[in-house]
Amino acid sequence: MSGGAIAVVHGTLLAAQTSTGEAVGFWILAPLSVLAALGMLVSRKAVHSALLLAVTMSFLAIFYLMQGAAFLGVVQVVVYTGAVMMLFLFVLMIVGVESSESLVETLRGQRVAAILVGVAFGLLILATLGRAVFAAPVGLAQANAGGNVVGVARLLFTRYLFAFEVTSALLITAAVGAMVLAHRERLTVRPTQRQLAAARFHGSRPGSLPAPGTYARHNAVDTPALLPDGSPLADSVPAALSARGEVRDVDALARDVVEIEEGTSA
Repeated sequence: MSGGAIAVVHGTLLAAQTSTGEAVGFWILAPLSVLAALGMLVSRKAVHSALLLAVTMSFLAIFYLMQGAAFLGVVQVVVYTGAVMMLFLFVLMIVGVESSESLVETLRGQRVAAILVGVAFGLLILATLGRAVFAAPVGLAQANAGGNVVGVARLLFTRYLFAFEVTSALLITAAVGAMVLAHRERLTVRPTQRQLAAARFHGSRPGSLPAPGTYARHNAVDTPALLPDGSPLADSVPAALSARGEVRDVDALARDVVEIEEGTSA
């Protein structure tokens, strides 16, 4: 019998003792999971928060496996840590989140609603923990009679079928939303393979563009490379930056160099 479980035998509650390995694993991983959760809350960067949340979910999967819930442990890793959290992380890396955006309330009353939902969720967690600690589980042996995986599958596709389907629709919506946010309109028509092959033999540049300038004050990608005569090479910067007018000119680059030289000499 797994540690901490309570079985019902002929109407008598039999409390199992926690094994030494389970206790050692809990006291090692529990503080780490709490630290990861706190780091997720206090982190100033959204990417770091997403990574710490993935670490916390990985620890939860280990806790499930230690309690004998193999199905929940695998689902925690595959679905939440491996799919949902990585989806959030990739969206943050592609779209980007600036600190100034978090100060603007795009929806009226969203902060108050977030606080109320957070308080309600906290009360729900406390009620669940109190029920798990002070009340004996009922029907645990019957639910796992055919095995943990069979018991969970029976509940998912009978009693909790609607909630399961709603969660599936939510995950699909998140995936579609990530693709929509990551999509960018092309500024030029994509060349075909025939056009690329023809351009390769006609002296144009079908391959990679020249490298941008190596001088970096804030973003080297917007600094064009310089030809031997000192003129900028337009092909060395991305076409998207040129279309938006975000390419640094040579005069601005020269002023930055002079400022740095004056600061070094001083």
